[in-house]
Amino acid sequence: MKTIGYSGKLIFACLIAFADAGPARADLVLSELVVELQPSKHAREDIEVWNNAPDRAFVAVEPREILDAGSPTQRTHQDADPAKLGLLVGPSRMILEPGQRKLVRIATVAGDTDRERVYRVTIKPVVGAIQSEDSGLKLLVGYDVLVLVRPAQPLPNLSAQRNGRTLTFSNTGNVSVEVVEGRQCSADERKCAELPGKRLYPGASWSVELPSDSPAEYRLKSPGHSDRRRF
Repeated sequence: MKTIGYSGKLIFACLIAFADAGPARADLVLSELVVELQPSKHAREDIEVWNNAPDRAFVAVEPREILDAGSPTQRTHQDADPAKLGLLVGPSRMILEPGQRKLVRIATVAGDTDRERVYRVTIKPVVGAIQSEDSGLKLLVGYDVLVLVRPAQPLPNLSAQRNGRTLTFSNTGNVSVEVVEGRQCSADERKCAELPGKRLYPGASWSVELPSDSPAEYRLKSPGHSDRRRF
């Protein structure tokens, strides 16, 4: 099986017995792709999953923690024991009939933390019984839900340094910050170029190469706060 991930969505390419392999379809639909939790205030949330396909869907749910998110030492941690993982996700498997909807509960089971914890919960269809004798390729669309467990006292702190056309952001706070809606305009603001964005996790840095020497603008979004800055 080959897995390709992008923007919270996963495509699973499976070589199976399948007569007509068409384009990838989002037959599995989720109510949200980002979940924010806080142990003392909002410790759990439910995601609605529904089957938008004409066939029965077999679904697997797999949580994992992302350690040192966004850094060169980023790695994953999985544990079947929710107490050790710090996150309870259930059910781990479900069967959805055509048009049926069910809930996946995500809850933090750890106490208050002084630094944001980052998780990914993969919700994906799995191949059921095969009834065709013809070989083919079937594309199954799944999702990678981002789960952020916020600290009791969020302290965002994002610094930026510009060196010529290189703009570098560094997150020295204890929560992630979204660097979005970037643009760089000419002096008369008649021509503007869109700039890439990114979520910066605590301890992470990111550099973007600017197309010109003019000032760049970004919106910085953190828990309970959003402002636009020029660099």
